[in-house]
Amino acid sequence: MFGIFKKKEPPKEPPKRFPPVPDWQPGVVQPIDRICERIRYYTDGSKDFAVFTHGTCVLLEDGLSEEQAERFAKDVLHKIFHAHPDMNPLNMDDGNILVRYNHRAVNVVLNDIAQENWLEIDNRHQQALATDEVLITRLGNNRFDEFGKKALFGRCFMFMDAQSPKVVRVERRAV
Repeated sequence: MFGIFKKKEPPKEPPKRFPPVPDWQPGVVQPIDRICERIRYYTDGSKDFAVFTHGTCVLLEDGLSEEQAERFAKDVLHKIFHAHPDMNPLNMDDGNILVRYNHRAVNVVLNDIAQENWLEIDNRHQQALATDEVLITRLGNNRFDEFGKKALFGRCFMFMDAQSPKVVRVERRAV
């Protein structure tokens, strides 16, 4: 009878995901062999690197065993994922985009793959932002040109790899 006077609880917001992740997980698969070839090119073959399932690469310290390399790479990805995943994308001389992060990790956006999937990238790039993320660009908050949309697409692969980190290969530098 007195239930009508009971204080109403405020509506509950859905729980926030932590660490924040984007809603978009592209179904696009970039060929690991081509990514490895591009990383070798970008580093002049001078670096060992570990490659995760979705193509995220971690440049390794010299002289690590396979086991140490995998542990090091997973630790790097963990650090990026559990901090703010700042990205610093760079147009490369071959037309691809190299998405760089703190702690020696990168993703490559292969230009031909991005062009083949441009409609999806263009339509879904806002879903590539992590929960409550605001990125400031010269176009305004969370407004992106073609380069920025492709960079966000590439960063999605880092998030996918960080949520389920599996090193699929360790590439050794050229002798």
